Amino acid sequence: MTTVGPRLPPLAAADWTEQGRAMLRGRLKRADRYLSGDSDAPPLPNILGILGHHPELGGAWLAYNGLLLERATLDPRLRELAILRVAWQTRSAYEWDQHSRIAQGLGITVGTIEDIACGETAHWPEVDRLVLAATDELLDRYRVCDSTWTALTAHLDTRQLLELLFVAGSYLCLALVTNSVDLPPDPPTGSATTSHDSAREE
Repeated sequence: MTTVGPRLPPLAAADWTEQGRAMLRGRLKRADRYLSGDSDAPPLPNILGILGHHPELGGAWLAYNGLLLERATLDPRLRELAILRVAWQTRSAYEWDQHSRIAQGLGITVGTIEDIACGETAHWPEVDRLVLAATDELLDRYRVCDSTWTALTAHLDTRQLLELLFVAGSYLCLALVTNSVDLPPDPPTGSATTSHDSAREE
């Protein structure tokens, strides 16, 4: 980040429009708690504060991303490895912080997260290494190379392959946003955050 504060400050809970509140209620189970203003209300994640500036876009994004987080067939562990690699390669402090916590909530160790940062993955299972290789290739060349793709097909079916591509692309998009608005990480909450904390059951 290059500025003193965020270029676009997250919208505070008290400043959300009725349209924004309705959008959030339609997407997140904890929407009313986030926006209640009560002294014991959970803090509104900064990324939601950004989406609150544009409810139509925010609603569409949360619906799309909710599918990747909640209704996908890709192993959540592999998903988080890919997201963390995107976060590291794009230098998205917000994304790295959020998904380090989510990953630990899924049982991914701190050591594994450190491996993602330094690229020391030779000791990893093959599918984990392939997911990181595919993510790097997407970021560097905008295409998974033939050998990586072929190797991945031994571990992932067609739906999972597509989900992996969309996860990498989705979180690259999000990293561009968080970096460009200089979004700071959320304050620690004392426990690992999981995607299930925020997604609405359908």
